[in-house]
Amino acid sequence: MNKDYVMSKPVPVGAWSNFDFTLTPQAKDVFETAMQPLFGAKYTPLAFASQVVAGTNYCFLCDVQYATPFPDGNAVKVHIYQPSDGKPSAYWIVPITP
Repeated sequence: MNKDYVMSKPVPVGAWSNFDFTLTPQAKDVFETAMQPLFGAKYTPLAFASQVVAGTNYCFLCDVQYATPFPDGNAVKVHIYQPSDGKPSAYWIVPITP
C-alpha cells in the first residue's frame, strides 16, 4: 500500500472535523471577516476545525498578542459561526492553558 495515499472519510453533519494546520482560503476569509471588528489583540490562526450545522461553526487555534503590558496567555481558541446566508462572527474566545 502506498503510504502517501490517505483516504479521508467524509465528516457527518454535526460532527467536528479534525484540526487542519493548513488554512484553506475559505477558512482564512471567515477568520479575517469575523475578527475585523475586534481590537486589543492580534490573533494569528494556526489551525482550524469545522462543524456543519445550520451554517458552519469554526474553531481556530490561534497565537495571540495582547495590547496590554501584562498579557495572561499566548494561545486561544476562537469560535466563529458562519450562517448560511450572512457574515461570520466570533462568539467565543477561550484561553488555552498548559
